[in-house]
Amino acid sequence: MLKLDDLRERVIKGEINQVVKSFPDMYGRLLGKRFDADFFLKSIAENGTYCCTYLLACDMNMQRQLGYIYTNGPKEFGNFHLVPDWTSLRLMSWQNNAATVMCDVYDDKENDHVLVPYAPHSILRKQIEAASKPPYKVLTVSELEYYMYENSYRDARAENYEKLKLKTLGDYHRSYHLLQTASEEKNNEAFRYHLKVSGIPVENSKREAGIGQHELNIKFSDVLSTADQLGVSVTFMAKPFIDTAGSGCHIHLSMVNASGGKNAFTADSNSTDSNDKCSPLFKYFLAGWLKYAPDVTVFYAPTINSYKRLMNASWAPTNLAWSYDNRMTAFRVVGKSQSTRIECRLPGADCNTYLAFAASLASGLRVIADQLEPPPIFEADIDQTKELPQVARTLKEAIHAFENSTFEREVFGEDVVNHYLNFYRQEQAACETSVTDWERHRYFEQI
Repeated sequence: MLKLDDLRERVIKGEINQVVKSFPDMYGRLLGKRFDADFFLKSIAENGTYCCTYLLACDMNMQRQLGYIYTNGPKEFGNFHLVPDWTSLRLMSWQNNAATVMCDVYDDKENDHVLVPYAPHSILRKQIEAASKPPYKVLTVSELEYYMYENSYRDARAENYEKLKLKTLGDYHRSYHLLQTASEEKNNEAFRYHLKVSGIPVENSKREAGIGQHELNIKFSDVLSTADQLGVSVTFMAKPFIDTAGSGCHIHLSMVNASGGKNAFTADSNSTDSNDKCSPLFKYFLAGWLKYAPDVTVFYAPTINSYKRLMNASWAPTNLAWSYDNRMTAFRVVGKSQSTRIECRLPGADCNTYLAFAASLASGLRVIADQLEPPPIFEADIDQTKELPQVARTLKEAIHAFENSTFEREVFGEDVVNHYLNFYRQEQAACETSVTDWERHRYFEQI
């Protein structure tokens, strides 16, 4: 992490010559501008900069889309104001002589300088502020899974991303296998090193279940930029191919007492009964997270491809249940004593982490005051169980739940829900108006 004074000193010494100001779009991609470091300190650090509002009203290909109230009206496609969040200032060690800072997104209005409610950064900030009102602090971490290929992005695109023409980094299923990670260490070592030097906490990396699949345990990363420099390609698709393991972005969450830092999810008693291992606060938070999971599934699984990952007999959940240390349930309780936490295994690697974290906080906090208890712990074979609530099977089904949720509208606001309804419907329509290879293989000759 950097302080503003540290940045000034490094710029004077010639150690930093550019500063990147960025914000996440609705897909979670970072957008923004690169500034000459001297100009940034003289003109931008205090005053901020501006970007076009269409960046919160466009699709994956950066094409403007209709139907957004935010970009309609007399100031159609005007500017919003990017104001640095100085707590996020850090080095970009994977790029030469660069620093970066995340920004809050404000409306550019003369007498109304307020956060743009549709910006993912704003949505998460609102939930963080709500979480800070009780005498607790929320701690989160994520496990990010991804596939690495020896092909560059340009080469992969030229090959139409065909599986037989993409060469995975690794040829066998070697989950946790140190022999395989040793042969691929130059890539993951670079990821871990650059993230650490840039002030981003890294716990570990390991091989995952799929051929060429890896996992990195971090809080925040820009792995993609590092991958570009290494000449490989990384995909965060939830399910790159139907016969390979899906990639998740599992969220681990706990709460600690703001004063002493003691884990508030741990029971005070020394009982060995599994039902008494955790505190009432833990049970209430878990109950809310479970109850509202269907309402916020689009924030965990935002694309058509997301739902190809959520299949039976896989490492991804298909039913809404919780357990102690069972990777087949949507919610898994892990750790002991001060490390007790809830793992949500619903989000895919394609999720917008700002929205996924916001959804998690909003759901868990919602019922604490009501002291809602979670359903009984699940201890059977989940793939053989039919009576549990089901995870949405398609984006269309998740959109329907999102649209009809009073919880969403009360927590995030009517305008925000309508904005993202339009966003997800456009994503659904983009698929429905395309002709796929599957259709040609099935119908070209035999229909």
